[in-house]
Formats: sequence, structure tokens, C-alpha cells
Amino acid sequence: MTDPSYDEQVVPEPEEQETPAPQAEEPPVDEPAEEVDPLTAAQQALSERTDDLQRLQAEFVNYKRRVERDRELIKQNATYAALAPITEVLDTIDRAREHAPLEDGFKAVAEQLERTVTTAGLTKYGEPGDAFDPSLHEALSHIGEDPEVEVTTCKVIAKAGYRIGDRVVRAAQVLVVDPPSGPTA
Repeated sequence: MTDPSYDEQVVPEPEEQETPAPQAEEPPVDEPAEEVDPLTAAQQALSERTDDLQRLQAEFVNYKRRVERDRELIKQNATYAALAPITEVLDTIDRAREHAPLEDGFKAVAEQLERTVTTAGLTKYGEPGDAFDPSLHEALSHIGEDPEVEVTTCKVIAKAGYRIGDRVVRAAQVLVVDPPSGPTA
């Protein structure tokens, strides 16, 4: 008697466990598939792809701008690096002109060098009488007061300054004077 009841108890349990599992899995899979309209699904997929495309297009435009900006910066840095050491050569040419006029071959080379650096964007600045600007000038010495000036002024230019565009390659080295500090009679 124990054997038949044991068989009856064992057999129904596996049947009950197998039957509910497939029923529980099938309705959730079938219900969402039936509720989704193919047109709505296609429109949603199209919207997602359009958003992805717009995002990628914006990223590409930003990338192109960044690359162009970086190229320009590299070009400016290379120009600066190439022309900065030449400022000393230009100073030597200026000192030679102060002692005597340049002649023949040296004059031609000096003029060609000056034209070349000017074409590359190097400009010379700094004249006596310019208002002193610490971002453009390096004051080597203060030589007193001058009643003819209203602001601190460059009186003597020891070495001219050079810049490329707005970027200073070398500040002009100057001697400065101040306006009179007390009352003048």
C-alpha cells in the first residue's frame, strides 16, 4: 500500500511544476507583441535613428571646427618658433645701420631678410614717445621726469619689440620717463 501512494504523490508533482511554467512565460511575450502597432514601431525607430544621425552630425561639425582651430594654433606656434630667434639677427642689422650705411651684398641680404619676416607676419614696434605699456614694453630703467609728457612714456628704445599679430614675440626694451609729480611753476 505504501508503494501506490508513493507513486501517486511523485507523479502529480512533476506535472504541476511543468505545466504552470510555460503558461507563465507565454502571456507576457504574446501580449506586448500584440499591442505594438507596426506603424508606431517604425515611427519610433525612425525617430531614434534621426536623433542618432543629428547627434553624429553635430559631433562631426564640432570635430571639424576643433581640428581647424588646432591647425591654426599649430601654424601660429610654428611661425613664432621660427621667427623668435631671428629677432636677434634683426637687432644686429639695426645696430650695423646705426654705425654706418649698409653696402652692397650685406644691404641686399638685410633687406631681403626684413621683407621675408614681414611677409611671415613679424612686425617691429617701439618708438620714442610711445606711452609705456607693460604688456608691450620692458622697462630697463627709469630716467626721471619729463615736463613734456602726461603719462609714463618710452624715452629711449634700447631694443625694438616684435610681434606676430597680437602676440608679442619680444617686448621692446625701453628707458622710461614719468610726468612731473609736483606742481610746475
